[in-house]
Amino acid sequence: MKVISANEVNGSLSYPALIDTIEQAFAGPFTMPPRTVFPLDEHASGHEAFALLPAWTDRFIGVKAFTYFPDNPAPDYRSLYSKILLFERAHGIPLALVDGTSVTYWRTAAVSALASRFLSRDDSKTLLLVGTGNLAPYLVAAHASVRPLEQVLVWGRDSSKADSLVHRLCARHPDLQVQVAPSVETACQRADIVVCATGSPEPLVEGAWIREGSHTDFIGNHHATKRECDTALVLRSRVYVDSRENCLREAGEILVPIAEGVFSEDRIAGQLADLCAGNAPLREDPKEITLFKSVGSALSDLVAAGLAYDAS
Repeated sequence: MKVISANEVNGSLSYPALIDTIEQAFAGPFTMPPRTVFPLDEHASGHEAFALLPAWTDRFIGVKAFTYFPDNPAPDYRSLYSKILLFERAHGIPLALVDGTSVTYWRTAAVSALASRFLSRDDSKTLLLVGTGNLAPYLVAAHASVRPLEQVLVWGRDSSKADSLVHRLCARHPDLQVQVAPSVETACQRADIVVCATGSPEPLVEGAWIREGSHTDFIGNHHATKRECDTALVLRSRVYVDSRENCLREAGEILVPIAEGVFSEDRIAGQLADLCAGNAPLREDPKEITLFKSVGSALSDLVAAGLAYDAS
């Protein structure tokens, strides 16, 4: 059985190739049971968790195990640690143990950009990135591969981290204008695409701030009562999810408005598989606001791990 390191994963994956392969996988036959997330301390103020994500196709079987500790102090610890166990489908033979942390960064950004390719306006030029964590550089690279971005605005609670991220992004993307956003509100009024990837338990993005024609994407929270956007934005938007079943268990952005009695499950326009198979309605008006909520999908992990295995 092979052991595939983070360096090998990073050397084998690229955008938009990963995005295209994930789209093909979600359009084809696959099995993805509900992921299982185990909160490690229901009474703590944070939301540390351990999770298992299984999926299989006609070629691979895979399961990802990860721990999520959003308050881990950097630089000694990461917030996410993960491994993926990969088997071949025909006979169940173990093939590889793949670094899951790097795969998670790659595939999370790929799914975000894939949803944007379906839902954002083709002429989207300004991306607002809310959050300065490890995922941030992947998100910029992925979105820049599917839309003609010219400007990236970065907002983070820690201004020094935002400054550092902007410096790194400028070096990696000399064709983009990258700058720190003074506030989420003012940046939302300039952005065509808003991507929020934080551990915030309270809304950082308000519906009143989002301009017509924008696409918004929320990645960071996987908790039924915590959310990165307010109810007003959900009600203003055509809403999509990566997995209907998982989001209806874990996504506060969806579940809080349902609990408030102002939103319902049948208002979800589609999930990622529907988009990829051409079975979901897309943006119908250039002024329409679209919202995509993801909590993470085992199939995208399986696709990325399989590509890394093929390249090893």
